[in-house]
Amino acid sequence: MGNNLLLTHWYFQVPNFVLAALMYTLLGRALLGLMVQPDSNNYIWRAFCLLTDPVVAAVSFVTPKAAAPVVIWLFGVVWLFWLRVALLIFVVQFFGRGA
Repeated sequence: MGNNLLLTHWYFQVPNFVLAALMYTLLGRALLGLMVQPDSNNYIWRAFCLLTDPVVAAVSFVTPKAAAPVVIWLFGVVWLFWLRVALLIFVVQFFGRGA
């Protein structure tokens, strides 16, 4: 069947994909937040909020309360990026260079 990288290194690919999807969805929320009111009933805005609210809650726990929501969203993008880097370092360190 050949060397299928996704199946071989699923323990890296799946969490990395989830973190990347959350990161880019949070970036999309920050950009969309510049054009949409925070209490909008737009279904796209609600979907972005629904998907990213857990990340926003975690980031707002360590971010000063005086920060604007868009700052918290952008900090979330940065935190998720560094989580992806940490995941890569962890996998390479403990499972070899094959990831």
